[in-house]
Amino acid sequence: MGNASEAFLLNSKISKDSDILMGTIYIIMGVLSMLGNGILLFVAYRKKSTLKPAEFFVVNLAISDLGMTISLFPLAIPSAFTHMWLFNKTICTGYAFCGVLFGLCSLTNLTVLSSVCWLKVCCPNYGNKFSYCHASMLVAGVWCYAGVFAVGPLSGWGEYGPEPYGTACCINWEAPGRSFAAMSYIICLFFFCYIVPSTVIFLSYTFILMTVRGSRQAVQQHMPPQNKISNAQTLIIKLSVAVCIGFLTAWSPYAIVAMWAAFGDALEVPAIAFAWAAIFAKSSTLYNPIVYLVFKPNFRRSLCRDVALCRSTLCGCQHSSPSKGTCSQFNHKEECNSTQFSNGLPENHGTTCRHCACPEEFTGARENLTEYIPQQTFRILKGSIHSEVAESQLSIDMQSDFL
Repeated sequence: MGNASEAFLLNSKISKDSDILMGTIYIIMGVLSMLGNGILLFVAYRKKSTLKPAEFFVVNLAISDLGMTISLFPLAIPSAFTHMWLFNKTICTGYAFCGVLFGLCSLTNLTVLSSVCWLKVCCPNYGNKFSYCHASMLVAGVWCYAGVFAVGPLSGWGEYGPEPYGTACCINWEAPGRSFAAMSYIICLFFFCYIVPSTVIFLSYTFILMTVRGSRQAVQQHMPPQNKISNAQTLIIKLSVAVCIGFLTAWSPYAIVAMWAAFGDALEVPAIAFAWAAIFAKSSTLYNPIVYLVFKPNFRRSLCRDVALCRSTLCGCQHSSPSKGTCSQFNHKEECNSTQFSNGLPENHGTTCRHCACPEEFTGARENLTEYIPQQTFRILKGSIHSEVAESQLSIDMQSDFL
């Protein structure tokens, strides 16, 4: 690093104990982020042939989070433990550029994903036309949108510099006090990359929950009290709340502290406040994969199936062939089912197959079997089109549009 390193010497503005704590937190977050986003990408690769267009944004989110983890954590961790920035000004600028690019890409990606979910649930006439081409174009737009704000400081609109706590780099929050261009950049950044995304995400999930609630009430007017379709609604509520809380928790502290420094007296902002705000912002790389692995049933099922297959392979189980390990429909037909009744139900309905390597998969399939009574159907209004849906299929339809 030579002279460049000597000319760009940055010492930490917080205590050494705080730096060690920050470095330890970054190590934990980095490892968990690599595992979480790596697993998410692995699951997406394994089910790439069945990915829905909306799931492109989940994959893109994992890519941007993984990019932030790989580009920032290896530089931030040693700097925190040595109580100073260890690298030169060029690397500082590159660090700040990657932080803004990947951070805004993840943030914008969540915003677009919430809009797509709103379109599919609240406007099904248009949402059902959402294709792979539309998803690909929006993913490219997400990167371009983030790229505009990341390239701005490199071209003179805004400025990159050291973080106030001294062991990392980001946007120079003191620049607006001496430059109109830097002031306009901060204003646009705050409005288009925090206020607008927060509003869109909040409104999208609010309208989604209102639509799901209205559909549930309309359906339950024609259903017995014991046949409530609460599973889909509960899942949607959990996912909506998790995404909103995760977004606000990750980005609100940094936005508040940054605006305090940009439009107030930067010297009055405690350095430790910026340090903790940066930790919360980087925590989004860990939080996002957990949300989608936990609350997306198809991703979770694919992961469980792959883990079970890997476990049986590593254990060298002689009796579990790959076809049995995956519990395919053919195995259920040939090994699990016995004599069929006239209504198509197996004779051993309600029991667990002794030969199946994945009993939980058969249990999920068994829940879709009807009882020994005629199937009740309902007419559902989707936009301007009426469709007849089986009672047992109502929750599945609701989940497929959103999840």
